[in-house]
Amino acid sequence: MRVGTPDAGDPIAGLSPGELAFFQAGKDEFEQADGTDEGLGPTMNLDVCSGCHAQPATGGTSPFANPQVAFANANGATNRIPPFIQAGGPVREARFVRNPDGTRDGGVHALFTIAGRADAPGCALEQPDFDAQLALGNVIFRIPTPVFGAGLIEQIPDKVIRANQASNAILKGALGISGRTNHNGNDGTVARFGWKAQNKSLLLFSGEAYNVEMGITNELFQTERDETPICQFSAVPNDVTKTDGKTPVEATSAIEKFALFMRFLAPPTPSPNTPGGADSIARGRNLFSDTGCALCHTATLNTGNATVAALRNQPVNLFSDLLVHDMGPGLADGVTQGQAGPREFRTAPLWGLGQRLFFLHDGRTSDLREAIRAHRSGSFFTFNASEANEVIKNFSALRDNEKQDVLNFLRSL
Repeated sequence: MRVGTPDAGDPIAGLSPGELAFFQAGKDEFEQADGTDEGLGPTMNLDVCSGCHAQPATGGTSPFANPQVAFANANGATNRIPPFIQAGGPVREARFVRNPDGTRDGGVHALFTIAGRADAPGCALEQPDFDAQLALGNVIFRIPTPVFGAGLIEQIPDKVIRANQASNAILKGALGISGRTNHNGNDGTVARFGWKAQNKSLLLFSGEAYNVEMGITNELFQTERDETPICQFSAVPNDVTKTDGKTPVEATSAIEKFALFMRFLAPPTPSPNTPGGADSIARGRNLFSDTGCALCHTATLNTGNATVAALRNQPVNLFSDLLVHDMGPGLADGVTQGQAGPREFRTAPLWGLGQRLFFLHDGRTSDLREAIRAHRSGSFFTFNASEANEVIKNFSALRDNEKQDVLNFLRSL
């Protein structure tokens, strides 16, 4: 990991005083741990947004010290820590691939319950039997996606994403790259947030995470995931617009504040502080393009018109096409979300990669080289090849010093 200052976590430049006030209010809410009086549980993965989105600053991804370990038994809770949750990270959520009858599941099964907590008297809930599901090979994991620069991503017009999808068609075809949009099933517009680009907007992303990860109901998700009567300690929905608020900030619900914090959060700032220095980074960037990596990890897309002036007509140096691609059997998780199938994942934006600790959707490695190699799996001759196979073949053919240049470039982002 690149050392030094976080180079992330600040508000985007050019915000008005009112927008900055909402950014700070959202950040405060994002960093606030919730108890059962605020709707925590009955089942959840953690009690605070910033616990998952912490590296290298609030809004990032999984830290090395996993807060889920301490949280499991906080305030008297009697949770058993699942074997895939380790003190040295990553923060994880668990999904079951199939239901007991063999039909597709794919949903999040919360790691913990509020049973035993001092603020949950009388509640007795069992955790899922993760050991049995692990033995069946039925558990897959996800780590938190960073949300730096998310407001810029939200403002990229669909037509820009689709035009980029259509570009370089001959070269992409020769390398076996296709990719497609995941889109909202109701209005057909391009979705872009989450590991499979399953969420359209930051508000939806916030509301769903508040309910799924922390068990807190809200104006988008109004019913509890577990409705055991004795385990309800706050009226539902737990988080709503406060119609008696004296100021707009006071009236705004938590999920709106989360969305505004992410919307106004600046993208990470690249840094030359990597081994090899500026010359190696420049060579690595050229090789990144020459090998074909940039055909999916598009360096820059652009926002269009936006209500917020600071987000209007801006370059977005995200290194992603925001499409979902077939990544072959090696990365397949068996889960379908929206139009994204069991082997498809959104091209992960690479900005901020220099200070991430864990890679790939499940955090299976901290080795950037291994993460690159994992993009290659399956065989063309059996029609189950990853779209990245030819590109990774090109990368593998580079000399060792050239591979290091690419790594230095990635760690500069």
